[in-house]
Amino acid sequence: MASHRYALTTTWTGDRGTGTSGYRDYARDVTIRVEGKPDLLASADRPFRGDPARWNPEDMLLAALSECHLLSYLHACTSRDVVVTQYVDAAEGTLRLEGNAGRFERVVLHPRVTVADESMIDQAIDAHHDAHEWCFIANSVNFPVDVDPIVEVG
Repeated sequence: MASHRYALTTTWTGDRGTGTSGYRDYARDVTIRVEGKPDLLASADRPFRGDPARWNPEDMLLAALSECHLLSYLHACTSRDVVVTQYVDAAEGTLRLEGNAGRFERVVLHPRVTVADESMIDQAIDAHHDAHEWCFIANSVNFPVDVDPIVEVG
């Protein structure tokens, strides 16, 4: 059984000179670093006093689910001899707040896939099932991740 280790450094950069002396006295700005990659500027979401121009944890979780499905799907299509020429996902997630805590209730991926030939459509649709089963991130969360695909010929 193989395992892979992932590592990053998350550094809070939001000290405005008085640290966390008060709830409104600090920024939620964060820099996330992975060796050999560009820094990712992150923050909290706007309703939680964050910078809306930066990535937030909720965005990154949704992005991870969407990208993982996409990459798993491309592999599944290759295994099925389906030639994908375009893939765009309009992913959506629902977060429920309960007091100071919250959790994702559901994510729906809406991939719109273009394939090279009409004869590939059925296999392209079925490949979403394989991709969903293979997605490391979807297998790691405790809420439903649904897939509502559209497949068309380009």
